[in-house]
Amino acid sequence: MSAHNRTNIQPITFLLLGIPGMEAFHVWISIPFFFVYLLSLIGNIALLIIIKTDHKLHEPMYLFLCMLSGADLILTSSTLPKILSLFWFNDRKIYFEACLTQMYLIHSLSTMESGFILAMAFDRYIAICIPLRHSTILTSTVIVSLGLTVVFRGTVLLSPHPFLLRWLSYCKTNIISHTYCEFMALIKLVCNETKTHRSYSLIVAFLTGGLDFILIICSYALILRTVFNVPSKAAHLKTLSTCVSHVWVILVFYTPAFFSFLTHRFGHHVAPHIHILVANIYLLIPPMMNPIIYGIKTKRIRERFLKFLAIKCV
Repeated sequence: MSAHNRTNIQPITFLLLGIPGMEAFHVWISIPFFFVYLLSLIGNIALLIIIKTDHKLHEPMYLFLCMLSGADLILTSSTLPKILSLFWFNDRKIYFEACLTQMYLIHSLSTMESGFILAMAFDRYIAICIPLRHSTILTSTVIVSLGLTVVFRGTVLLSPHPFLLRWLSYCKTNIISHTYCEFMALIKLVCNETKTHRSYSLIVAFLTGGLDFILIICSYALILRTVFNVPSKAAHLKTLSTCVSHVWVILVFYTPAFFSFLTHRFGHHVAPHIHILVANIYLLIPPMMNPIIYGIKTKRIRERFLKFLAIKCV
């Protein structure tokens, strides 16, 4: 390790290592990464255009889905181009300010995604448990207010992270054993006492993703109670079918998110390349899968999406 790395309080640049132990396979790994990113861009842009232009889809669930797609687009575009540059051209260097910005975008947008998924769960709860009041509760004003609240929460709660990290001493190394900048990867390079910073990160994680997940579980418990109070089995299936897409979105988003979060803090025996691959899956798969899930389950979106592809191919 160079003397510069041991003494520099604010390194000018960091070096992204990629996936430790799998450097020889970076080019091959980049192929599925590229196609997943391409599908994410096409799927989410198409979804935004379809919902915007089809007034029959201007319902709360699909408007929240638009917000989720917007967050997905920004999240993947703030990380995947740099990851692909690292894999294709061995471009490991990332400036300190760019690294902090990327870290902030990843965590704040992930928090917003969690909030939009919770808002979609709230929509399902209102639609199934108190359907007669659905249109009066989820008015356009309420939908916009909920969306702005989610954005405000993600922006404000995560804003201390880059400022807290900026003024710490990075005297261990300037090499980040990851494909992108994120809070736990950076905090491991710090020489100062980081207990307060780690505690704040845990509290924010619980107040956002953790609390959102608990509220989502509660909403579905109430939904199931309402559904099974209806005597008709056919009505059970018809009602629950309206929730299938959203349940898949929940599973696709939270499963890798919780695994990545827990292994970062408690999974000391998990191989580094496994953890980093899961962390990349967390960034890649949900943005790609969300348009696919709703495209398969929603006939109108599916038909419009096929027309969208046909126009693009002409």
